[in-house]
Amino acid sequence: MNISLNVIKSFSINGTGGNPAGVVLEADFLTAAQKQEIARKAGLSETAFVSESSVSDFKLEFFTPTKQIPHCGHATIATFWYLKSLSKISADNSSKETIDGTRKIIFHGDEPYMEQRAARFESLENVTDIVRSLGLKESDLMKDLPPVIGNTGNSFLLIGVDDEKKLGLITPDFNAIAKITEGSNCVGYYVFAKTDSGFDAQTRMFAPGYGINEESATGMAAGPLACLLFNSGSVDKETYIIGQGNFMSPPSPSRINVNLHIEENTIKSLSAGGKAYLDETRTIQV
Repeated sequence: MNISLNVIKSFSINGTGGNPAGVVLEADFLTAAQKQEIARKAGLSETAFVSESSVSDFKLEFFTPTKQIPHCGHATIATFWYLKSLSKISADNSSKETIDGTRKIIFHGDEPYMEQRAARFESLENVTDIVRSLGLKESDLMKDLPPVIGNTGNSFLLIGVDDEKKLGLITPDFNAIAKITEGSNCVGYYVFAKTDSGFDAQTRMFAPGYGINEESATGMAAGPLACLLFNSGSVDKETYIIGQGNFMSPPSPSRINVNLHIEENTIKSLSAGGKAYLDETRTIQV
């Protein structure tokens, strides 16, 4: 059978760049194996499958080319932007059901924002192999923010470098990164540097263990990064702008907005969102 797959670019800037995600509507009749096949054939970092839900407005399941994951930021933004554009959502609030529970979706104009849990962090004892897998030295790391594992729904290795230019010098060893992230139960590396170019940080994301060598916008990683910046006191505010995709080949610049909900100087919850647009519609045969 032929399946219609919409390619939506999320976290775009002025209708360009962004991270492409597949969106398949009315996916209730598809098996898990068929969804995985579609995601593999689509060849995108993630594909979202939308079904009916008894506990939320919509049920979303996310598949990379190789496996299912609990959450995906850019595919969530893509899906809800597209549903809103089709007038399937009229209110400014919606919700999604996932394999890891339900989450709120909030619209600011035509921009969807996805709720994330307050971040949990886990320190790392040894970063030598991590640094080596990026082709960097330990002296390249930020001194005040050592690498940690951050999680607001998915786990990522957050790795800060002390100069934005060093993001462009990274030579990833994808086999080593896949082994390290599998051993630490993380989706991938989120390498970042603070910047004063209108963004709070620029980033690169590597997740070869999930079939994603590099992607241009990762909302579920930008969330814990914003929390890390706030908790460290290095950037003290409630709204963060995270850039990504500038160092890819070819570049696909992206902007991820993260809003923190803070009470008594403690992050209670957060949301990540931004702009999106329809890039193309494909037919996938399964």
